[in-house]
Amino acid sequence: MTQGPPRPTQPPEKALADLLGLAARARGLVHGTDMTRKAVREGEVRRVVLAGDASQTQAQKILPLLQARGVPFHVCLSREALGSAIGRGPVSAVGITNDSFAKRAAVLAAALSSPQG
Repeated sequence: MTQGPPRPTQPPEKALADLLGLAARARGLVHGTDMTRKAVREGEVRRVVLAGDASQTQAQKILPLLQARGVPFHVCLSREALGSAIGRGPVSAVGITNDSFAKRAAVLAAALSSPQG
């Protein structure tokens, strides 16, 4: 079996944004702080991406819950970039509910920031 030509590598920001967009189309994530918090409480979220420029109020709403529930999270990208990636306006948090998307997002987000939680 032959391999095709090597795929050009994308910057991690672009690759993560593309992955989140795919996950959104596949209904493998929830968006927004309130929806993410609800899904975390229900045990549906595997990993969270929190915008680096999220307001302190939004971060205080979700970070203690993530730490208490042991949900891994990454702080990276901007609110604008997160929202744009999933076809929405600015978003402070995205909760990934699909295991495969969560694993790949962990690898890509780790290239941008250190994992939290």
